[in-house]
Amino acid sequence: MPRYAQLVMGPAGSGKSTYCSTMVQHAESLNRSVQVVNLDPAAEYFNYPVMADIRELIQVDDVMEDDSLRFGPNGGLVFCMEYFANNFDWLEESLGHVEDDYILFDCPGQIELYTHLPVMRQLVEQLQQWEFRVCGVFLVDSQFMVESFKFISGVMAALSAMVTLEIPQVNIMTKMDLLGPKAKKEIEKYLDPDMYSMMEDNSECFRSKKFKKLNKAICGLIDDYSMVRFLPFDRTDEEGVNIVLQNIDFSIQYGEDLEVKEPKEVDEEQPNLNYDDIFQDKVSS
Repeated sequence: MPRYAQLVMGPAGSGKSTYCSTMVQHAESLNRSVQVVNLDPAAEYFNYPVMADIRELIQVDDVMEDDSLRFGPNGGLVFCMEYFANNFDWLEESLGHVEDDYILFDCPGQIELYTHLPVMRQLVEQLQQWEFRVCGVFLVDSQFMVESFKFISGVMAALSAMVTLEIPQVNIMTKMDLLGPKAKKEIEKYLDPDMYSMMEDNSECFRSKKFKKLNKAICGLIDDYSMVRFLPFDRTDEEGVNIVLQNIDFSIQYGEDLEVKEPKEVDEEQPNLNYDDIFQDKVSS
């Protein structure tokens, strides 16, 4: 039987550890077994049990304290991840060989790991050799995405990870529970964006004549291929969390030996879910 994995990615502070903790609690309520592996060698705290912790293999602080290396925080983290890539046998031993595993990999926040460094691609290929079906889960902070130029930056980061890893990817806007009603309404247009409409935005990003052609080309790339959409993630909304999990399960066909199911659509009459069809067709692959 296949095994299943989520690579939980995103910039520092985007809510990766909170996402993992919420998913573990939600899975328990569904009587599902979900395990977490910490792959952040700089992690200081997380409030969920782990089946494996990369800090048992290598830690950023130890690398930075090595006078022969003289790395700072970012260089130290890249060194740790490259060391990890050369020691996948540690991960294989930690994971064991249990069929039907469902594992969340809580990844570091350095964006270069998902853009131009080969480490995460090597991890994906190794997991696939171990018969894992892997889905990328790319998180962005909803509080960061409320302006068009910031949104485009987040979209390009998500798109870069998608192109680099070549696996199904679900993009998520986190911390929706921290937004007020007005901000939630405002952010709806960013969940399933119409990039050409954003060209009419009055932000400085689109007023600049110098970069107008570049901005138009970027918006066209995103819009023409329709590759990046977002699901809202409110950790206090059990139904919303379940919809996110259903979309991810669908992308890796979790439980397909029982019955293949389409992701659940939102009932517009449900309370606390007034996003108007934003959950439909959100899986990017």
